[in-house]
Amino acid sequence: MGNSADKVEAKPAPEKTEKKPLKPCCACLETKKVRDECIVNKGEAECGHLIEAHKACMRYLGFNI
Repeated sequence: MGNSADKVEAKPAPEKTEKKPLKPCCACLETKKVRDECIVNKGEAECGHLIEAHKACMRYLGFNI
């Protein structure tokens, strides 16, 4: 008998791969996190450059910001 690592089940690929549209809440997570931390710690007035960077990322992904 072989070891259990030798038995790999192949899963069939789905016939249609439907791509769900990206939601704004799930886009640009890195810039969103840094922006939010800055706003909480320093206030919105001090974080304009991070806010704009997040907006640019969102626009790049096709969101109308």
